[in-house]
Amino acid sequence: MTTFAYSAVDSLGKETKGTLQAADQAEVLHRLKEMGFFPMKVAPMVPQLSPAERVQRHAARLGLQSKSGTRPAPRSFRGRIKAKRLVLFTRQLATLLEAGMPLLRSLRLLEEQETHPPLKRLIAALGLSIESGSTFSEALSQYPRSFNHLYVSMIKAGELGGMLETSLQRLADFMEKAQKIKGKVKAAMFYPAAVVTVAGAVMALLTLFVIPKFKEVFLSLGNGRPLPAFTQFVLGISDAIKSHFLLGLLAAVASYLLLIIGLRTAAGRRAFDYFKLKAPVFGPLFRKLAISRFTRTLGTLVSSGVPILQALTIVKEATGNVIMGRLVGRVHENVKQGESIVGPLRHSGIFPVMVAGMVDVGEQTGALPEMLNKIADNYDEEVDNSVAAMLSLLEPIMIVFLAVVVGSIVIAMFLPILDLTNQGDFNRPGEM
Repeated sequence: MTTFAYSAVDSLGKETKGTLQAADQAEVLHRLKEMGFFPMKVAPMVPQLSPAERVQRHAARLGLQSKSGTRPAPRSFRGRIKAKRLVLFTRQLATLLEAGMPLLRSLRLLEEQETHPPLKRLIAALGLSIESGSTFSEALSQYPRSFNHLYVSMIKAGELGGMLETSLQRLADFMEKAQKIKGKVKAAMFYPAAVVTVAGAVMALLTLFVIPKFKEVFLSLGNGRPLPAFTQFVLGISDAIKSHFLLGLLAAVASYLLLIIGLRTAAGRRAFDYFKLKAPVFGPLFRKLAISRFTRTLGTLVSSGVPILQALTIVKEATGNVIMGRLVGRVHENVKQGESIVGPLRHSGIFPVMVAGMVDVGEQTGALPEMLNKIADNYDEEVDNSVAAMLSLLEPIMIVFLAVVVGSIVIAMFLPILDLTNQGDFNRPGEM
């Protein structure tokens, strides 16, 4: 027998609620009609569980139960979610919250529809943490590999300000724009890298296998006559590469490892980041990217209600450049002492005067977040233009480079043949 809860009205319209034990819902409806009631709602009663019991039951269903079996393991997820999936998750969660759906129910719905197993487990773990009494920002902070300090801080500011869905939307916009810029820069770097790789492979094939074969032919046909100087130069390069190929490969690998080790040191990282900002060709692009990231991050945090000092601390960690991080640290000290944020920007040598002036105007008029986002939009557009200009310039440069290299090898290989043809000194078959 099952216990059913019912709600019904009598002939006078008076509502009555109660419970009945029956085999099924049809039997309950029949008995209520015999009692002179008009059923409005009949449903089986679900045993009431405490919050801890609900958490344990859900954790067991997901395989997230702790070893002791007494509470869920909120840190059971150890993986890392890609930025594209996090953007979609953030956008969908913001949409559900704007529609008026509670946070926990929204997470459960996203968990049910998610097809990527790692993200599904992460959403489940977030739901368990919230169900056990944690706030959303506290639940996110348990997974720093997926949710960085900026993400957690904006969510916390949204919770405190009662505008969590707005913070989520701004986060999704910020992450989408960051991914867009990152993708364009990668696309710009991919073409020259691919061309250089192909050129290197062709050069290795020619110098290690093709040119030595030509050298054997020239020596057999030349009767001791010296080869043209340019041909000797190319053959010398080929011999050097062939003789020291393994040594050169080991030197290249060692140089790469030394570079990686150097970048892990404070001095090496600082020198590399300084070089990126001051490099003659790529420096302006990296500076524009740094300015865009600084203004976009700071503007998004301040507009989400994060205090300016806390926002600057987060921006310092999120710059991705030691030189920019030190600059943000000086800005933080200025603001901490009650001064403007513009001073360090003017004397940084990185921020143009126009950008510092726009920040100054935004600070004085109380529209700093809007001004920072405008600067970021402007520099995002400049990055797009710079990438397009670099691609249009790199393409003919790489084509000319390959043409010069391959053409030089072809000319060097044909010069001895032309010389022998002009001299008429071929060893014809049958002649001694």
